[in-house]
Amino acid sequence: MTTHIAEGIGSPAAAPTWLSRENIVAKPGFNRWLVPPAALAIHLCIGMSYGLSVFWLPLSRSLSIGQPATKACPDMSVFTALFTTTCDWRISDLVIVFSIGIVMLGISAALFGGWLERAGPRKAGIAAALCWGGGFLIGAFGVYIHQLWLIWLGMGLIGGIGLGLGYISPVSTLIKWFPDRRGMATGMAIMGFGGGAMIGSPLADLLINTFKSPTGVGVWETLAVMGLGYLVFMLGGAFGYRVPPAGWTPEGWTAPAAKGGMIASGHVHLNDAHKTVQFWLLWLVLCLNVSAGIGVLALASPMLQEIFGGGLIDQPGVGLGQLDAAGKTQVAAIAAGFVGLLSLFNILGRFFWASMSDKIGRKVTYAIFFGLGVLLYAGAPWAAGLGSTVLFVVFFCAILSMYGGGFATIPAYLADVFGTQFVGAIHGRLLTAWSTAGIVGPVVVTAIRQQQVDAGLQGLELYSRTMYVLAAFLAVGFVCNLLVRPVARHWFMSDADVAALQTKGGAVPARAPGSAGIGGGGITITAVAAWAVVGIPIAWGIYKTLSKAAILLH
Repeated sequence: MTTHIAEGIGSPAAAPTWLSRENIVAKPGFNRWLVPPAALAIHLCIGMSYGLSVFWLPLSRSLSIGQPATKACPDMSVFTALFTTTCDWRISDLVIVFSIGIVMLGISAALFGGWLERAGPRKAGIAAALCWGGGFLIGAFGVYIHQLWLIWLGMGLIGGIGLGLGYISPVSTLIKWFPDRRGMATGMAIMGFGGGAMIGSPLADLLINTFKSPTGVGVWETLAVMGLGYLVFMLGGAFGYRVPPAGWTPEGWTAPAAKGGMIASGHVHLNDAHKTVQFWLLWLVLCLNVSAGIGVLALASPMLQEIFGGGLIDQPGVGLGQLDAAGKTQVAAIAAGFVGLLSLFNILGRFFWASMSDKIGRKVTYAIFFGLGVLLYAGAPWAAGLGSTVLFVVFFCAILSMYGGGFATIPAYLADVFGTQFVGAIHGRLLTAWSTAGIVGPVVVTAIRQQQVDAGLQGLELYSRTMYVLAAFLAVGFVCNLLVRPVARHWFMSDADVAALQTKGGAVPARAPGSAGIGGGGITITAVAAWAVVGIPIAWGIYKTLSKAAILLH
């Protein structure tokens, strides 16, 4: 195996010693259960990226101040929209902020993954906090002076860098702290990303309604308050990070026998991972799973309304276009509950499936995602044809649980295949699959729907072909997952190379076999307090989501 010490790990950049990786190596008495809340604190904040749509409608009337679109300029170019101070922004120009953020997530995670492994999760977490919280503050200033380019820059470009750094910052650390529960550990953190919008969206709505006035829509004040709040919350999470000493394992734990030979006995270097066929198979596995799920999320509300129409309000056989204004309002509220329910299952699936993968193995878990997903997508038109709203909703709740589970399980899958030494950086590079899927999924489903509209089709016929295409995506993913095999031994670094990398990275060897007095502790007052800090917002978000979903179950 060629040595990669010089090219893979350099000297950490000059920084205060309290930020250095060696300064955050856990000492005897540290409780490893304090690390997941730190990761959740960051992921709950950056997860608001999925909830940014709450700002677009009020921002599109920021000059009209709630009145009819008196300041609308429908013929203006995108360039003009970036700098105008006299025209209301179009929602289509505002939505680009989300696209920029997701693209930057993939790019920054891929570019900075290697630096994260050298610098440690604390530096990465602080950088993520400054970018994400600072991006909101820049966006608030952009709204205040009505400059769209500042919103794109702050909440899109800079915030997107914070997204990437924040998303991957805990992955390697959690996997090393929980070698006995890799899936559960990463599932806990990545569950937070799914839950960020569940908390942030109702909070933003509450703040907007508090700050709005006859002279303002309340958005810049809301962005400023949330930006400062995210900055503080994420910094708290970053300073809560600790890394285990090199060679540390939980007391009394020994590595289990590999399930089907899929758990690596060594470590693949970051510079070699992408040269293996396994990396690209897993890239396709993630991309196809996400493309199918995100495509549904993009059209969830109109899909339910157009398929069931008046059937949602006890008027079976009445199409959406035949309902009066009051009926359409009722149907829209029910569809909003459907979206909320999908979001909840997306979140719960991240923890459930990732934890389940610890018991049945990552490859089997993904086989379930794809195999069951094909059946559910193909069966959705049948359920809709029966007129069964309940069955249709159950199918898509299961689909979205596996969509979220795919995100949470992939870091542990990568650790199984490539080892843990560079898993955070490898995960960062793999997230380019997410950026790709964020474009492919919505584009495919909206294009198919438009074709059906142009053909004069309505109701279920608008979406049945879409369901079959997404089922085909998952069928291809099933084959890709089936083809994943253990990495050939010649890709693994030597023990001497691994030890040298850990020394250069500031890792401190454990002073004794087993726990060395580190990582135990279980339920303590400190651990309970840390979990309460993140648990209370999660509970509030679940309550708000279930309140909306209750309308669906009327």
